[in-house]
Amino acid sequence: MQPAKAEIRQMGEGLYLITLCPPVTGFEQFIGAWAYTGEKNFLVDVGPSVTSGSLFKALQTLGIHTLDYIFLTHIHLDHGGGIGEMARFFPTTPIVCHKIGIPHLIDPTRLWEGTLKTLGPVGKAYGPVMPVSADRFIDASLFKSDFIKVLITPGHAAHHVSYMTGKNLFAGETGGVCLELPSGHIYLRPATPPRLFLDTAVESIDQLLVHNPAVINYGHYGSRKNAVKMLKMHKGQLLHWEQVISNVMRHTEAEFFEETCLKNLLKSDPFLTNFSSLDSAVQERELGFLKNSIRGFLGYLRSRTA
Repeated sequence: MQPAKAEIRQMGEGLYLITLCPPVTGFEQFIGAWAYTGEKNFLVDVGPSVTSGSLFKALQTLGIHTLDYIFLTHIHLDHGGGIGEMARFFPTTPIVCHKIGIPHLIDPTRLWEGTLKTLGPVGKAYGPVMPVSADRFIDASLFKSDFIKVLITPGHAAHHVSYMTGKNLFAGETGGVCLELPSGHIYLRPATPPRLFLDTAVESIDQLLVHNPAVINYGHYGSRKNAVKMLKMHKGQLLHWEQVISNVMRHTEAEFFEETCLKNLLKSDPFLTNFSSLDSAVQERELGFLKNSIRGFLGYLRSRTA
């Protein structure tokens, strides 16, 4: 199975969502890179290495032959795995990344091994990470620009960064995963892999709210024009999950814990209401991520009571 051609959608003036399709069933409308053209040309996230060729061709189609910056929200392979290839396609472009993530992109051995351990066949399908020279990186916390605002937003990962230009927020996974359904409704879920630090995740959302973004551009997937509302909804969702999972912990035997949490959340979380309307392959993908997020909460709650 080969990666599909990248799809390009214009989402605003000079703003394009490039959909990257790794060779994994159910991942066809899930991973996005954001290209911006204007006063500066930049890219936010690059997707996995297996789709790097498709991304480069999409940028050429848009007439983007040079980039002022490549911004990484974090180094997970579905966001930063193709940075080695993109660094070669754009050999003079600085790469802005959280300082914690930079060593893992200079020498991606541990990143690749950890991905295979966590994601198995999906990680393998994303493709390995090519190393990048240390001199290509800028520590996001030191990056200064009148045009781009850097917001350090750990929670989904310790090395997570969000970016703003004007009222456009590139949130990575700070606002969770948001899918727009053909019905016009949304499906929203946490992206809280083990181990979750809930207080940190909530603080990161609060930091984004302070900047009052108008549009939120998700890593997964697409864009919403009611950014503040979406961030508040996701914050409430995280707190709801904490309550539900805490209750299950108190009343359920360990062997039934994960399935009971899943059942209760699908029933009680209003933003998961449309789960059953997802395509069967997408449901399978989402079940894996939902269970992973439950494990993230479990690790957090256990650490709090230890």
